[in-house]
Amino acid sequence: MNNVRYVYGLTTALLVGGATVSLVSGHPAGAQVAQNDESRMEQVVPRAGAPASFADLTQQLQPAVVNIATRQRVEVQSRNPFQGTPFADLFNRRNGDENQPQTREAQSLGSGFIISADGFVVTNNHVVAPNDRATLEEITVTMPDGTEYEAELIGSDAASDLAVLKIQSNDQFPFVKFGDSTKARPGDWVVAIGNPFGLGGTVTSGIVSAVYRNTGSGRAYDRYIQTDASINRGNSGGPLFDMQGNVIGINNAIFSPSGGSVGIGFAIPAEIAAPIVDQLRAGEEIERGFLGVSIQPVNDDLADSLGLPRNRGEFVQSVTSDGAAEQAGIRPGDVVTSINNQAVTSEQTLSFLVANIAPGTRIPIEVLREGETIRLTATVGKRPTEAELRQQQMFDPDAEEDAPLEDSDGIIEQKLGLQVMTLTPQIIRQLGADADTEGLVISAVDPLSDAQRKGLQRGDIILSANYSDVASFADLEGIIEQAEADGREAVLLRIQRRGRPAQYVAVRMR
Repeated sequence: MNNVRYVYGLTTALLVGGATVSLVSGHPAGAQVAQNDESRMEQVVPRAGAPASFADLTQQLQPAVVNIATRQRVEVQSRNPFQGTPFADLFNRRNGDENQPQTREAQSLGSGFIISADGFVVTNNHVVAPNDRATLEEITVTMPDGTEYEAELIGSDAASDLAVLKIQSNDQFPFVKFGDSTKARPGDWVVAIGNPFGLGGTVTSGIVSAVYRNTGSGRAYDRYIQTDASINRGNSGGPLFDMQGNVIGINNAIFSPSGGSVGIGFAIPAEIAAPIVDQLRAGEEIERGFLGVSIQPVNDDLADSLGLPRNRGEFVQSVTSDGAAEQAGIRPGDVVTSINNQAVTSEQTLSFLVANIAPGTRIPIEVLREGETIRLTATVGKRPTEAELRQQQMFDPDAEEDAPLEDSDGIIEQKLGLQVMTLTPQIIRQLGADADTEGLVISAVDPLSDAQRKGLQRGDIILSANYSDVASFADLEGIIEQAEADGREAVLLRIQRRGRPAQYVAVRMR
């Protein structure tokens, strides 16, 4: 089995940019000093060579970086510990309907930054947005001096993983502003400030490792600044500063087989984030373009088979029925080389280019088909929500086990080393399971986990855990938590694999 590449989402810290403003103490905000007081910046960072210290720059910027905590109410199914035994009915009569949903409280921690004197805050969506089985009840923003404020979620966007909050106070706040990430170059110094592992006000420094890094996730905004500045869980939503005190990136995720920083962190570039933040702040709906194709990069083997340069275009695996691509004449097997007169490359993916075109726009498209260049015209459709896309996605049990670029702090992955997906009718068909099968399908297995040692693999269906059916994430999470509370060190999973009878596998938790 191929090794799984894990990309762990980070918790967030907020930074906000805007016009010149004074701190509550009367001192100007750090980003404004960095922008407007050149003589002072010469003292902070020498114009040539490595900076003598980041202390002055940190002192100026840190007041605008905040910690974010949320309280959520999560719905879970009640569990009958005697399920499958003669005592099951007795337990049900005593405790009511075992299928009656119950709730538990969950929390999240992250980072963010203030962008205006009146308290607008930017963070990652995954820090504050509840999933489809949870309700967001409270957001608390904590300033570096420990002052806490309630905050309201103004707008969020799952596709870009961005969210805007508003601190519920009439106080004036220090703030920072977005810089021009297009001017960033590999080798430039950067500073990250955030809340890793709940340790508030942590500062790390490094350099820009790459600009416009494509991680291969296939998401619409798979385009990041890569840095070796230490970023860990809890940094999500926090700012990545240049040496002038501007936010050039929003810390979002790391590549790590262990869950800790290995020097490969990803930040959403300011050029992508700033316009979306403006729309969210204004309460505008964000609409993106969509073609309706399943694509993959042109790797060496594919390029050799087609006689193409490796970095040219993206290969179309499938086309959505009656979607914009099919109506334009795009076929499976085509290689899309140009969208709206822009070349499709590893840095400008098809998903990214199309997402930034307004729905309804007619655009020219060039594809390579059996060695010939074909010119087509498409009317761009409207991109479905991330939830709708997850329901529509094709599940290939033999595909490379890459984890999606998203928050991976969930208890299922932490304790069992498994990433799972909801078992939809489409996935059931692809796995050849019975139509009435209920459970969760494994999408990736941590190669360092006991689940890997026990032979669990992508495409396996988890039918039950500790003799209780699992039809949702909440079901499995609740069973894991109960097992921990009972002092158990393993969870008994009932696994269905294609072409084999279901079997029980005891997976040790970590």
